[in-house]
Amino acid sequence: MELIPASGLFYPNKIARIALLALEEVMGKNGVNAILNLANLSNLSENLPADNLNREFDFAWFSSIWGALEELYGPRGGRDLALRAGKATFENGLRNFGALAGAGDLAFKVLPMHTKVKIGLPAMARIFSQTSDQYSTVLEKNDHYIYTIHKCPVCYGRHTDKACCYIATGLIFQGLKWVSGGTEFEVKETQCIAAGDDVCEFQILKEPFA
Repeated sequence: MELIPASGLFYPNKIARIALLALEEVMGKNGVNAILNLANLSNLSENLPADNLNREFDFAWFSSIWGALEELYGPRGGRDLALRAGKATFENGLRNFGALAGAGDLAFKVLPMHTKVKIGLPAMARIFSQTSDQYSTVLEKNDHYIYTIHKCPVCYGRHTDKACCYIATGLIFQGLKWVSGGTEFEVKETQCIAAGDDVCEFQILKEPFA
């Protein structure tokens, strides 16, 4: 696999750690080790990133993991595993972060579903903007939201034929399911930096799945 040059942009160690543990939950330790070897990150096999918020995990390393996953399992297999890992990443730790921590409170739970989503989606974006170099924004339209990642760690330095940020799709999907109280919404990546776009953009329909 081609080496992606260091980006100088960083995730906090904790988020990278949660994502790697989620990937291990989805595919087992041997599967993760094979991916880390292919991504030239075999040092992480026995040395996970520290459980702290220091910005020390380069976007190039994070992107290499998901590129290796797709290379090893093919576009379809890699997509399914990354979506599952994204959901597990949210479940295993991100839901306790910052502004989202209050979403478990009774006062939040009794709000109308659409109000929960309107509050919860920007709260998710803020977690990444505040703790990492992943700058994210949310724009509300008539029938959908646009979640934009302006600096994307998932596809940094990669070049693909189509949108490839599946872990982000899975994470947003699971985050919305949690803040809404169990409702599922369609999340679709419509633009991707790896495919030649200026940003990675996700469209979320306001009306949930039937």
